[in-house]
Amino acid sequence: MSYSDALAWFYGTQTFGIKLGLDNTRLLLAMAGDPHERLKFLHVAGTNGKGSTCAMMDSILRAAGYRTGLYTSPHLVDFRERIRLDGAMIPEDAVAEGLTLLREAAESWDHAPTFFELATVLAAWWFAREGADYVVWETGMGGRLDATNAVTPLVSVITPIGMDHQDWLGDTLAQIAGEKAGIVKVGVPVVLAPQTEEARAVLAAKAEEVGVPVTFVGEPWSGEAPALAGLHQRWNAAVACAALRAAGTGADAAAVIRGLRTVVWPGRFQRVAEDLVIDGAHNPEAIETLVATWREVFGEVKASLVFAALRDKDAAHLLRGLRSIADEVWLVPVDNVRGVAPEELRPLAESAGFASIHEGEIAPSLAAARASARPVLVTGSLFLAGELLAHLQGSPKPAASAQ
Repeated sequence: MSYSDALAWFYGTQTFGIKLGLDNTRLLLAMAGDPHERLKFLHVAGTNGKGSTCAMMDSILRAAGYRTGLYTSPHLVDFRERIRLDGAMIPEDAVAEGLTLLREAAESWDHAPTFFELATVLAAWWFAREGADYVVWETGMGGRLDATNAVTPLVSVITPIGMDHQDWLGDTLAQIAGEKAGIVKVGVPVVLAPQTEEARAVLAAKAEEVGVPVTFVGEPWSGEAPALAGLHQRWNAAVACAALRAAGTGADAAAVIRGLRTVVWPGRFQRVAEDLVIDGAHNPEAIETLVATWREVFGEVKASLVFAALRDKDAAHLLRGLRSIADEVWLVPVDNVRGVAPEELRPLAESAGFASIHEGEIAPSLAAARASARPVLVTGSLFLAGELLAHLQGSPKPAASAQ
């Protein structure tokens, strides 16, 4: 298949939805020659901070001179962002080649693989083919039944757990933590970021059950500040460094400093201009962190808010959390089947106490917000972050993905 044909087929697999389980992934890996058996993984689960933590580990490992693979999700603008080798996106011809291989392997199945299963195996295939020394491997949603859990890593890392993806993972922190704890394996050390007592008890019990050592990160990184804004990024840096030590990577102090100084992670308090911040926060804990970071950077200055949300998120809670740093909001649609229309968000914004509420498409809403003479904050969804980044780059609107 050509690249465009491969992507068309690939995105067509989203009709199969989200299917938790490892059978398809294991079978695809076997048909691809078991590439995961030739790789060293650092596996990261959690609700908040896992992408930033993965980006930091990758940056540090590259600064130490290693050839690194980085697998994350979702992407913001281009699918190829999910699969990076030494910081560079997987080439289009490699995507076409890999997806052709996987399509031929699975074409006779009566249980078609999902988008995320295919993406996960494509990543492992590419990293093995290119000889990655280490692979930083982010889960999609959960852990136990997440496609990424078909590998045995050098270390299992769990970042802070909050309420998210309840339809799939459970209605309580304990249930969600139980799913995330599924990446804990016999013989693999565990690194835990600070957790609520409820989540920590579940995670510690799982580690004790399988008999593996646990590193509890109890202090933020105290060295030179990472390139990513916010106190929470110092906590993420501490988790990343603890994970690299537990995995035995040998990255030295100089590599840590260089890696944290140069780390890039788009869509997370990303200042694309002096007056414009884009952040993909989409759950209550992430919004709380975003508000704290806004105050660190802007003090008491209010934001002009551009907001969108998906239907499976608690938009009312998100808007209430953001009200403390904004009193004017532009409600916009997001191009996703789960997107909430601006007119549905209006009563939630009114209830949250916003004094001025507007509705409109992304581009004119952004222009109006930037004309307000206040710094602009775009948040509520990673899909919104991706659409806005695509707009600013003059790129086509990104194709929405299931995960």
